[in-house]
Amino acid sequence: MSDAQRMKRNQPVHPQVRVGHIHLKVADLDRAVAFYRDLLGFQLTQRIGTSAAFLSAGGYHHHIGLNTWESLGGPEPGAGMTGLYHVAFLYPTRRSLATALQRLLEAGIQLEGAADHGVSEALYLRDPDGNGIELYRDRPETEWPHESDGSLAMYTRPLNLAALLAVLEDDQHSTS
Repeated sequence: MSDAQRMKRNQPVHPQVRVGHIHLKVADLDRAVAFYRDLLGFQLTQRIGTSAAFLSAGGYHHHIGLNTWESLGGPEPGAGMTGLYHVAFLYPTRRSLATALQRLLEAGIQLEGAADHGVSEALYLRDPDGNGIELYRDRPETEWPHESDGSLAMYTRPLNLAALLAVLEDDQHSTS
């Protein structure tokens, strides 16, 4: 391999590349659609019979694909197996994340964790097929923690859920 080829291969990906969508194998399509549509609030954009469905936020063709092509009635992946650790959904504001938390609590969904990472606030849970889900919001970059040398200093601390939910109470008091 030439030096030019090596340099080209080592170039970073374009900075505007984003994760476009996820596609998950599920055991029960109706159950999965109900979770992502009815609980998390994604919109169903298309359904292909009883084998696949596509959901989105904001009218995009799909952010989430669900299918039973290889997994109809299948078991959850076991602990210690390789595969998806979690998929993360970025919420635009702290209020929208608080609304998501309130929906989860009202539905009796158990959180696996809630963390303040300095750069973000995150909620962790599982979907009905055992897939890890992270719901999070980024803090403005001006608030991100840094080391004395300027490098990023992310951390994991408990997220104050009461303070997060208080955002919704503050909104109610300001409109009454």
